[in-house]
Amino acid sequence: MNDKKSISEADLLLIANQIIQDHENYVDGMRATSVEEKEEILVFKGEYFLSDQGLPTEKTTAVFNMFKYLAHQLSKKFTVK
Repeated sequence: MNDKKSISEADLLLIANQIIQDHENYVDGMRATSVEEKEEILVFKGEYFLSDQGLPTEKTTAVFNMFKYLAHQLSKKFTVK
């Protein structure tokens, strides 16, 4: 049985970005800019705050963890239209 709500990408991004801003691990500038669904898992993307050399920074880890958190929280509730 599938109780997921069908939602537009734009509406889902509004929800995701509100969760990001309200989260205790929010970093200034952290934002989901796109989402796609792969095998019933929502994959969020956005700025990863890489260094000028293209290497991960402290913020990169925070963003990765936040997008993973969003996938866990929202994939069980929503499906993209």
